[in-house]
Amino acid sequence: MLGIRRVLVAVAVAVALAATSPRLHAQNVPPAQGDEQKQIETLQSPGATEFDKAKACQRLAVIGTRKSVPVLAAMLSDEKLAHYARYGLEPIPDASVDDALRSAIGRLKGSLLVGVINSIGQRKDAKATDGLIRLLGDSDAEVAAAAAAALGRIANDPAAEALQQALSGGGKLRPALGDAGLACAEGLLTQGKRDQAVALYDVLRKADLPKHVRMAATRGAILARQAAGVPLLVEQLRSDDPGMFAVALRAARELAGDEASRALLAEMDTLAPERQAVLVEVLVERGGPAALPVALKAAKSGPGKVRVAAIRMLGKSGDASVLPVLLEAAVEADADLAEAAQASLAALPGKEVDVALLALLGRGDPKTRRLVIDVLGQRRAIAAVPALVKAADDSDQQVRLAAVKALGQTVNLESLSVLTDRLLRPKSDEETAAAQQALKVACTRMPDRDACAEKLLAVMREAPVPVKCFLLEALGAAAGAKALDAVVAAAKGDDDQMQDAAFRVLGQWMTADAAPRLLELAKATTNAKFKVRALRGYIRIFRQLNLPADQRIAMFGEAMRLADRVEEKKLAVEALGRAPDAKALALALTYLDNPELKEEACKAAVAIAEKISRTDRAAVADAMQKVIQATGSEDVAKRAKTVLGRTAKKPAGKKAAARKTAGKRPAR
Repeated sequence: MLGIRRVLVAVAVAVALAATSPRLHAQNVPPAQGDEQKQIETLQSPGATEFDKAKACQRLAVIGTRKSVPVLAAMLSDEKLAHYARYGLEPIPDASVDDALRSAIGRLKGSLLVGVINSIGQRKDAKATDGLIRLLGDSDAEVAAAAAAALGRIANDPAAEALQQALSGGGKLRPALGDAGLACAEGLLTQGKRDQAVALYDVLRKADLPKHVRMAATRGAILARQAAGVPLLVEQLRSDDPGMFAVALRAARELAGDEASRALLAEMDTLAPERQAVLVEVLVERGGPAALPVALKAAKSGPGKVRVAAIRMLGKSGDASVLPVLLEAAVEADADLAEAAQASLAALPGKEVDVALLALLGRGDPKTRRLVIDVLGQRRAIAAVPALVKAADDSDQQVRLAAVKALGQTVNLESLSVLTDRLLRPKSDEETAAAQQALKVACTRMPDRDACAEKLLAVMREAPVPVKCFLLEALGAAAGAKALDAVVAAAKGDDDQMQDAAFRVLGQWMTADAAPRLLELAKATTNAKFKVRALRGYIRIFRQLNLPADQRIAMFGEAMRLADRVEEKKLAVEALGRAPDAKALALALTYLDNPELKEEACKAAVAIAEKISRTDRAAVADAMQKVIQATGSEDVAKRAKTVLGRTAKKPAGKKAAARKTAGKRPAR
């Protein structure tokens, strides 16, 4: 433990040194290895720099022993080095450190004294209690506040008594006393001094202190009392103060025991509906025998907001026994209630819930059956596929459509044919559309994309052309190498309908492996419509997908060489703006003299500059000046000027940093 503590202190020292000295901020190399005596000699050397002495203190925080204490203690009155000395002293595991810090109390003032007091608090030196108590009345408010904080950390009986007595007075010290009292009460509780902690918490919650202190003290008083804190918890539940009600809810989540649950349950009907709703959530989170009955009762007959809250909680913690309540609520006219019930039905944990839902599938009216089917689909209940296939031939059309939709969410690769078969033998336009959508959903779910593509291609061989065209869309949803090959082959084929569908699908392909195939098609096709589709799909890939800047720039070049129309050129220039690279910025500037592309080029240049203004200041500044002169858009000009101003702000140098940090070393 001691070794870990020393390492942590060393890290803290390094951060503090970096924050307080420009030279140390620039020095990222850890201190050189050396023995304790060498570091002591550095501290005692008249020729050693402040930097060297600070690093020696840092090293002594790790390797220092009793031997280092006198020389570090002698530095506690040094305005420049006192804080470094304290960082060196605090982790040394020897009582002489505490003696030295206590001795310094009587001879220091102001920020130096505050720093020593803070170190005493860090070390929790109980022997310093009397001296710190005297300092509570110091005329220096910072000294008095530091003394209060240190007493809070020490957290012994005299410290608790002194803080309570000080609270009976007035003045600006009260907020500091409140925070110190909270720390002290927590410390007493950690030591097992429950009665003392309760007494201090009670003083704090009743005192004239900032509200956050009184709220924290009230929570502490409830939890410290354990089961005896239930009446105080109930008192806060009844409070008109929203803050204290929030305290009660938090404490209710933390206070263990059935007695607390029974008390909360007893209060349920006395509260306003808004408060009942959140209390239902708390009771269910607490669990135990009372939780489920409370939620069920509220879900059946509570006020509107309470019912919604209870139904949501049932979805998190219920079981198959709550299905009737949720199903009844899911078909009610109240939209909020129905939505919450349907979401809970989908989220309800447990395979036994799927079994219970399947048992309900053959019963009830069509509305109930549709609901059960929808829920099974949302639950991705694979075991429901046979029942859903049967329901897809139900006498009620809405049931049939719901079943087909649910099959899209539940079928696996082996049962994909239950959807493709419906495409080959359509019963109605509505059911064909439902089967198409379900098949797309199913294809996006398949873990083996190539195997899914093979299934679709097997169906395509015997399918009529309209079905083949849709199956190309399904291949696009499946994606993968085999699907891409098949769609490209259709784009190169001689069937006009298939070509049209294939180019449309490729234009929406969402993986980068389609880019070279689209480029190849755009170069090879003689059909102007198909060329535009292929080129736009190619541009969309380097516009929307997360590609390296160099790849985006290269694809931009290919697109500009192929584009015949200004519309595609504009799309390509706009997409170039998504490449945060100086080369892309230079490319965008080459189009500022092109009347048709000038504004797109200006926007692209600004978009790039906004991303690289910190790393390529000179290039960005030059580019923004050109954009300001070229653009006709006030908004683009304004953005360019903002970026230009950013490039003019140079980072502070060492001298500037030194001026800013002079005199601002922390007084710990």
